[in-house]
Amino acid sequence: MAWILIIASLISLWILSLFKLLLFSHFPFSKHFNHKGRALQKRNVLLVIAHPDDESMFFTPTINFLTSRGHSVQILCLSVGDADGKGNIRKQELFQACVALKVPMQQVKIFNHPDLQDGFGKAWNHSLLANIIEEEITTHSINMVITFDNYGVSGHCNHRDVHYGVCKVLYDTLQRDIEVWELVSNNILRKYSGPVDIWLSMLWPILLSNETMQCFVNENPRRSYLAMAQHASQWVWFRKLFVTLSSYTYVNTLRKIK
Repeated sequence: MAWILIIASLISLWILSLFKLLLFSHFPFSKHFNHKGRALQKRNVLLVIAHPDDESMFFTPTINFLTSRGHSVQILCLSVGDADGKGNIRKQELFQACVALKVPMQQVKIFNHPDLQDGFGKAWNHSLLANIIEEEITTHSINMVITFDNYGVSGHCNHRDVHYGVCKVLYDTLQRDIEVWELVSNNILRKYSGPVDIWLSMLWPILLSNETMQCFVNENPRRSYLAMAQHASQWVWFRKLFVTLSSYTYVNTLRKIK
């Protein structure tokens, strides 16, 4: 009987969280991008990812927030994801996913460098990454960069190397006029709590008044599924389950790198 009550409570909480997300998704917690209800100056944002599908699996709440408010989003993908020999296919899938996410194809750049190949245990040179990222920043007059934190959500070494490459740009080239934000990695319970994690994520911007944390709730979670479905070569049953259960489908918490 106790297990039935626990399961029923969890299901109720899930449904309540999803209901809140779908009907009341405009949360006033992204203070850095709004002031007294008005959007601040439009940003040129560079989202730096490691593989095609990172943008759809992890960053859709952020992308949806930024594009819906008129910020320009550039996506830099540092590999074609050729670990299984499907690099050319995955490259095209990324372009299609970005169309679903309302990011123009001309604002998406994908690298296929011999020293930046997809795979666990394949370390990427941080100096090489920094040079590529810095060039994109200069070319597109970027004033904000968003990427993984030092754990990279899943712990994938390529995700983590991208983080360190971005940090190298920030620290070594003295790009102090550029804001850099990292996607906070959640523990496993929060990671697979789906929309329930919205409640916890909303607390951080309230508790921290120095604007070093931002919470972006996905105002269009269906777009996450549509975008990820464009990655047909990766859209297998366990990734469908991941997108459904993952808190990153419903909310992103970003932390400013100082």
